[in-house]
Amino acid sequence: MGSKEYGAVARALKIPLQSLEIRGPNPDLEGTFQAAAKGRVSALIPTRSVLVTRYAKQIADLAIKNRMPSMCERSEYVEAGCLMSYSADEADQWRRAATDVDKILKGTKPADLPVEQPTKFEFVVNLKTAKQIGLTIPPNVAARADRVIR
Repeated sequence: MGSKEYGAVARALKIPLQSLEIRGPNPDLEGTFQAAAKGRVSALIPTRSVLVTRYAKQIADLAIKNRMPSMCERSEYVEAGCLMSYSADEADQWRRAATDVDKILKGTKPADLPVEQPTKFEFVVNLKTAKQIGLTIPPNVAARADRVIR
């Protein structure tokens, strides 16, 4: 989801949303987190981008340092230290893409392939991060996770 979609959801739920951008080859992540702290941000949702992927570990470390829960758009970010993610299962998407490539190589026109939405999702929780920021994940939430990082 992009910031526009998050904004619409936040408005509908009457939750304040502060959008902070990181850009450039050497983004000022410390400054971004200082601005978030100054704005009394209570949680973080890093949106999927090349920079977020490149600096996932540093972003997760800064979120932990600032005791800020983070909901991420990729399970790899949780492995880097984000608190949790709920996203399309990327391995399933790659398998489905391979099936489409096979069809194209066998003569199907790409325009004739249906546009598909993801059907398999993965919920990942990082209990180590929860402990570091002082959160307790209820056992029933951890039990629902497809994967738990301890």
